[in-house]
Amino acid sequence: MESIRQIFRIGYGPSSSHTMGPRRAAQMFLERNRQAESFIVTLYGSLAATGVGHLTDRAILDVLEPAAPTTIQWEPKIFLPFHPNGMRFEAFNAQKDLMEVWTVYSIGGGTLANEHFNEQKAAEVYDMHTIRDIQTWCEKKGTSYWEYVEYCEGPEIWDYMAEVWEVMQSAITRGLEAEGVLPGGLGVRRKASDYLIRAKGYSGSIKNRGKVYAYALAVSEENASGGRIVTAPTCGSCGVLPAVLYNLKESREFRDSRILRALATAGLFGNVVRTNASVSGAEVGCQGEVGVACAMAAAAANQLFGGTPAQIEYAAEMGLEHHLGLTCDPVCGLVQIPCIERNAFAAARALDANAFSSFSDGRHRVSFDQVVEVMRQTGNDLPSLYKETSEGGLAKNMERQE
Repeated sequence: MESIRQIFRIGYGPSSSHTMGPRRAAQMFLERNRQAESFIVTLYGSLAATGVGHLTDRAILDVLEPAAPTTIQWEPKIFLPFHPNGMRFEAFNAQKDLMEVWTVYSIGGGTLANEHFNEQKAAEVYDMHTIRDIQTWCEKKGTSYWEYVEYCEGPEIWDYMAEVWEVMQSAITRGLEAEGVLPGGLGVRRKASDYLIRAKGYSGSIKNRGKVYAYALAVSEENASGGRIVTAPTCGSCGVLPAVLYNLKESREFRDSRILRALATAGLFGNVVRTNASVSGAEVGCQGEVGVACAMAAAAANQLFGGTPAQIEYAAEMGLEHHLGLTCDPVCGLVQIPCIERNAFAAARALDANAFSSFSDGRHRVSFDQVVEVMRQTGNDLPSLYKETSEGGLAKNMERQE
C-alpha cells in the first residue's frame, strides 16, 4: 500500500478525477513533447460526459495551449475497457505528422494509470493493506493507527500533514468569507456564510451542528468554484473531513498536533479503500467519495476522543456502511447538486458514527474490510448512468423538470 500522500492531494477543484488527473496527464504529456506544433486530446466515457461541468477541458487547455494549439474532442458514449475516465493525447509536428499518442486514465483522487503503469501501485510504503491486520498490529503493540502511519512513512510525514491541514483550514476561511453564485449556470448560491451566521443564533447541539454544516459547505463551495483544496479522498468529497476536524478544534480546543495525528488515521482508512476498492465516482459511485470521506472523518473524530483501535474501526465502518449504494449523479455534470449538501450531511453522520461507536466497546459483526469489499462489488454492479455520467438519478430527473 502506497503513501497516504496519494489520498491527500493538494490542488484545485472541482474534481480530482476530472480536473486534477487530466491536468497532471497534460503536464506529463507536454514534458515529453515540448517540440510539438499542435495537440489533439480526446476524452471518453464519464470524463467526456461531465467534463465541461468539471472544467476538464479548461484544466487540459491551461497546460497545453500556451505551448501549441490544442483541440479537445468529446466521446461520452465510448467507454474504454480499462476505466470510464479515459483520455487520448496526440502530439503533431509542423508537418502534421503524429509524434506520440498516449492513452491514459484518471482513476480517482488525481491518480493516473493505463495498461503499462499505475500510480496507485507506486512504491509500497505499508506492508499491510487491510484494517484487520493493521488493527491487530496496533493492539499487539499497544499503539494507535497514527503510530503505524509514522512507523511506515517516517517522521517526515508530519510536515506534509501540517501542509494539508493548513490548506484545509484556508479553504474553510475563504469559503466562509465568499458569497455569490457558483459558476456553471445552475444558479446555486454559496450558503456557508449564511449557515454560520444562523448557527451562531442558536445554542448547544443545534449551534454545533450548524457550524459543522457551514464548514463543510465552505470547503465544498470553494471546490466547486475551482479553489485550492485537499482531496479527502477526492475533490467532490473534500468538505467532510475538514469540517469535522475544524469543528472539533474550535469546540474542544484540540491542539494541531492531535489534529495531524487524526488526519493520519483518516488517511490510513482512506488508503485501505483506495487500495482494495476505489475512491472514483466514475468507477463505484458516490459511495467511494462521500462514503469514504465519512468513514475517514468518523475514524479521525473517534481517535480525537480517545477511542481504542476497535472503536475507531467501528466508527469508520459505520461511516462507510451507511453510504453503500450511493450513486454519483451530478446535475449538469457540476460538483454542486447534490454534491455540496452531501458533504454537509456526511460530516454530521461522521460525528454520529463517532458518538455511536464511543458508547460501544468496539465489538461488532461487520468489519470495515468487509464493507470495503461490498462497496467494490456494489460499485461494479451499478449501471454506468449512476456513476458520474449525469445520465441517471437526480441529474436525469432535474433534466426532465427543466
